[in-house]
Amino acid sequence: MKKNVIVGQSGGPTAVINASLYGVVNEALNRKDSFGAVFGMINGIEGFAEGRVMDMEELKRSGELELVKTTPGSYLGSCRYKLPKDLNDEVYPKLFERFKEYDIGYFFYIGGNDSMDTVSKLSRYAEMVGSDICFLGIPKTIDNDLVNTDHTPGFGSAAKYVASTVREIAVDASVYDNKKSVTIVEIMGRHAGWLTAASALARKFEGDNPVLIYLPEVAFDTERFIQDVSASLEKVSNVIVCISEGINDGKGTFICELASEVGVDTFGHKMLTGSGKYLENLIKDRLGVKVRSVELNVSQRCSSAMLSATDLQEAVDSGAYGVKCALHGESGKMIAFVRADGEEYKLSYEAKDVNEICNREKGVPAGWITKDGSDVSDEFIRYAKPLIQGEVQVPQQDGLPLFAYRK
Repeated sequence: MKKNVIVGQSGGPTAVINASLYGVVNEALNRKDSFGAVFGMINGIEGFAEGRVMDMEELKRSGELELVKTTPGSYLGSCRYKLPKDLNDEVYPKLFERFKEYDIGYFFYIGGNDSMDTVSKLSRYAEMVGSDICFLGIPKTIDNDLVNTDHTPGFGSAAKYVASTVREIAVDASVYDNKKSVTIVEIMGRHAGWLTAASALARKFEGDNPVLIYLPEVAFDTERFIQDVSASLEKVSNVIVCISEGINDGKGTFICELASEVGVDTFGHKMLTGSGKYLENLIKDRLGVKVRSVELNVSQRCSSAMLSATDLQEAVDSGAYGVKCALHGESGKMIAFVRADGEEYKLSYEAKDVNEICNREKGVPAGWITKDGSDVSDEFIRYAKPLIQGEVQVPQQDGLPLFAYRK
């Protein structure tokens, strides 16, 4: 008897998380000799626990599956639900009863660190109770902070957006060259500064904006920051500064906390925002120059206008590769990206133990950050540049992007 497939999405969306969904669904539907029905979880594992699923085959019959591929956000909806650490918790047998109800043999979860934690727990429970369901994780995160993989789908497109936007801001700021000004661009990144580092790709030549880049991997000193900005203004009239939202003093205090209290999300993570505004006011008070702050916020992850063709294709391929791994009985694994050595960019895929990936974070290597902590090295540029290559023509209607909407 052919077993059914179920796929879900979790955590923050990206511009290509639906491309991974497309990869899983399209590959599974093309292998009807091996799989039964293909279901989608509405709002991740939390929605599935409540029995909210949809049949994905209708999307392919209607042709809408192709639209899904270039639609940002999470087509199936997302959740931020963390399964209990205790595998004896009552939630697990309830979930497995739900799997039995839908005759599920293959489970795919597209997400980041916390989503891989879900794959880990479900696969370990399955082993504990003797279930033969295959549990596989498909990576995604604009933060690029998953370990044991060269990079993650979502990062390339977000990096392309950040670099393009920062270049546009730099051009805009340069029109009044006779007046000194500072523009601070706040970019997503809690503990890992990969996305902020991507702002370096905006430079057209050495010494170009952004002049200063600060990542959370290096302790942030406000006095040193003022000195850096002041020194930069002696060289160029208009200084662009890019900072991660998670810049901190190295002792556990985020810079945004110096301005106000911050709340926490459902996972207990501090909700970071306001570092740029705090530093804007600091420069205004200390240096007395024209200064503004720009928070890129969710635009970094929801823009389809600057999709990286490389990122989109790799997202599709990783989803399809996960289906192939499931056919070989792989479980408790995440699809990892393996970059070949050499100057030419080549990528392959490999299923790696999800237990060695979840609940860990990969920061920007110390060797890729300059000694003074205010810039990134050429090694980072060589790493990131291949990931932003190629343009994608998103379908349009009446001059606007045409997206897939779940009914």
